Amino acid sequence: MAVRGEGRAGAGRSLRRPRAGWLVAAGIGALVAVGIGVYGRIHEPTFFAVNLGGFSSGTAAKAWLATAAFALAVLQLLSAMLMYGRFPKLTAPPWTGTVHRWSGRLAVLLTVPVAVHCLYALGFQSGEPRVLVHSLFGCFFYGVFVAKMLLLQRHGAPKWTLPVFGGAVFTALVALWLTSSVWFFTTSGLSF
Repeated sequence: MAVRGEGRAGAGRSLRRPRAGWLVAAGIGALVAVGIGVYGRIHEPTFFAVNLGGFSSGTAAKAWLATAAFALAVLQLLSAMLMYGRFPKLTAPPWTGTVHRWSGRLAVLLTVPVAVHCLYALGFQSGEPRVLVHSLFGCFFYGVFVAKMLLLQRHGAPKWTLPVFGGAVFTALVALWLTSSVWFFTTSGLSF
């Protein structure tokens, strides 16, 4: 009897382990998102940050870097859909995974100076709806990105986790792009 009970307990643990893995990743991502938000809220904004060469202002640099990250995120979405067989008449070439990984790495790398500028120069703001939505999605983007990266290392995670977390990363980046770059280009024109 004791052996049989141990077998069930062991089986129960292995069934719960994948669920706990994605919950831990989501929890860590949530802590990152909240941490960024708290830092952005308590940090006294400087209203200036380092500008990148070739751009007229930090805001213009942010808008163009975010636009490049958005374009790479679209490539990420298309390559993921190709890898998951969402285009019935197309077969993913062997290099699709490499393109997917590197476009994602470059997209996130492009967002780092944008995030540093936002946090250091502006902080977490809530004065108007667009800015509040932008601040919330900025925190969410990095939190869900961290969770997705942790899930990549987690063997045995449910199959739905990567597409869901990847989709959340993409959605957050689109929301950030719409509330910053698109807003900047519509109010200031296509300026560098």
